[in-house]
Amino acid sequence: MDRGEFTDLLNSLQQAVRKGSDLSAAPAADAARLLHLDALTLTLRTTPGALELLWADPCDPLGPPLEDLQYTVGEGPTLDAARTGHTVAESDLNAASADRWPLFTPAACELSARAVIAVPLLLGVATAGVLTGARTTPGPFTTAQRQDLTRFARVALDLVLHTPLQSLTTGTHGPELHRAEVHQAAGVLTAHLGISIDEALLRLRAHAWRHNLPLLHVARAIISGHLQFTPD
Repeated sequence: MDRGEFTDLLNSLQQAVRKGSDLSAAPAADAARLLHLDALTLTLRTTPGALELLWADPCDPLGPPLEDLQYTVGEGPTLDAARTGHTVAESDLNAASADRWPLFTPAACELSARAVIAVPLLLGVATAGVLTGARTTPGPFTTAQRQDLTRFARVALDLVLHTPLQSLTTGTHGPELHRAEVHQAAGVLTAHLGISIDEALLRLRAHAWRHNLPLLHVARAIISGHLQFTPD
């Protein structure tokens, strides 16, 4: 790892925090590269307790699909880190116990993920979100890597705290909300089927998993009218 370049990145982000910049000041691709990761995402815990993907490299083909996968199946390192408030890591998904994440692990391997690590963003004893990294090669995360991820997570959380609330809820003038279309599709189902938002999200996730489709693909089909659900 280029220590000097990583230190420069942290210093520049700390300066951005002092200027009141939001999370969009942090370059996800550079951060992932300097942390020797192939993907890096940040999810934020919402009021109902769900985790919303807030930050990732727009060109990252691995991180957002892994987060969507966890959102769909309801298990994985990001969710465990949010639930426990502790760092969660798996250095070799191919060799991991089948009992740990029975739905997430095989699907993550199909996405080429081999090692994952999730660091909680702690506000006191509360977990505000999770910084999650992934690699396409197996291998342990060294103590230095874990420490650097924790240092980066602290700066990222400071940037999140400077992100206007309206940006977090609408995706305007700040980080884009990755699952905005999922929530829009849930609203469509709520209106058409007379069900709650929670039930609509559950049906979206279930359909995506049952048909092995990306969650965003299902959401866009609902919004466009190409896919319609029927009442139970």
